[in-house]
Order: sequence, then C-alpha cells, then structure tokens
Amino acid sequence: MTEQVIDHQTFDELKQTVGADFVRELADTFLEEAPPMIAELRAAFEARAAEPFQRAAHSLKTNANTFGALALGAQARELEQGGLPADATKLDALDTAYAAAAAALRALAHG
Repeated sequence: MTEQVIDHQTFDELKQTVGADFVRELADTFLEEAPPMIAELRAAFEARAAEPFQRAAHSLKTNANTFGALALGAQARELEQGGLPADATKLDALDTAYAAAAAALRALAHG
C-alpha cells in the first residue's frame, strides 16, 4: 500500500537529507497540521472564499509533496489551480487520499 501512496524515492531522499529522526518529527507535524488544513479547505469552500481555499490547498500540496505523497499533492494542486469547485466531490476525494497518505506515512516514518 505505501508504495502506491508514498513515492519511496522522494521519502528516502528526504530521510537522507535531514535524517530519520527529523523525518519522523516532520511527518508527525504534517499529520497534526494536515487535518486542520483540510478543514480550512472545507470551510473556505462552504463560505465560497477563493483566496483562503487556494492558500490552504497550496500549503497541503507543498507539504504532501515533501514526503512523496504525490497523489495527495496532485489533488491539492488541482484544487489550488482550479479554484472553488462546484460541489464537494473533490474535497471528499482529498479526504480519502489524505487518509491513505497518512497511514502510509505513519508506517514509513515509524515503521
């Protein structure tokens, strides 16, 4: 599962660059901060507030790509560039992608 969700080359390069202990800390921080970012996306969607929506999507994209959660990053990039979607379908898909990425990242960082 982790091979499909997290790009191992990206994750391993990060680990070589900053060290396994720091990657664990970074991963834990991401896992703590990503749910509020997703909640911010949903709140901005509900309020039809384009700027906060794009900012939250950008932050999520950048953080996801750092760890090699490329599918999650791509979905966040699509939201960032596409602006406010017509319905919540893409946000629901993002929730699913985040859940998969979070499980895989926990396994890689702490396994």
